[in-house]
Amino acid sequence: MFRFKIGVFFLFACIAALALFASSPADLAQQAAGATSQSNRGSAVASNAAASVAAAGAVSSPNLSDFSWLEGRWRGDWGPRVAEQIWTAPKAGTMVGDFRLIENDKVLVIEFFTLLERNGGINFYFRHFTPELVPWEKSDATLLKLTSVDAKKIDFENPANGKPKRVVFSKMDADTYTWRSEIIPETGEPQIVEITYHRQPLAAVAPNSSAAARPKKK
Repeated sequence: MFRFKIGVFFLFACIAALALFASSPADLAQQAAGATSQSNRGSAVASNAAASVAAAGAVSSPNLSDFSWLEGRWRGDWGPRVAEQIWTAPKAGTMVGDFRLIENDKVLVIEFFTLLERNGGINFYFRHFTPELVPWEKSDATLLKLTSVDAKKIDFENPANGKPKRVVFSKMDADTYTWRSEIIPETGEPQIVEITYHRQPLAAVAPNSSAAARPKKK
């Protein structure tokens, strides 16, 4: 996520997430991975945010198995930029992911995120870094709380601010999903960030590589 002016990682990465009017690194990280801009979208974002608040009580004992389909490598293209995500399998109440945004063979931003099972709910945390791992955010990681989940859609909401206010994972099929982030700044027009990710094959390991070598049993 570079310094665009704003409007999400998260994605998740973001996501992954992103337009050229970000006011903070977190907003830019989500926008640069695939923002869409429409002049009349403000009311739609506000409506969706209100609906997600109403749905907050609808999640009944979710667990990380609901998110296991995210495991693996993902890629999304947006103009000259390439967004990449990698998610680990659920284990010990945690899923770990990372996001990388590349343009013209240059890494623009790195994002790390986690999904954590906590007290009968799922929390989504993310932070942004330069390639040298200098953190963008000077405060704690951004936190979004799960408001609803089913086989096709996962919905998170930010209880603290609108950067982003809402993040939605929409599963299109086993190998495709859309990351959507709704950014509601304190001033200015709400923005929608959206990018479609496609599952990538795991990197093959060469038969004689050290990673593939196994000690012979004696």
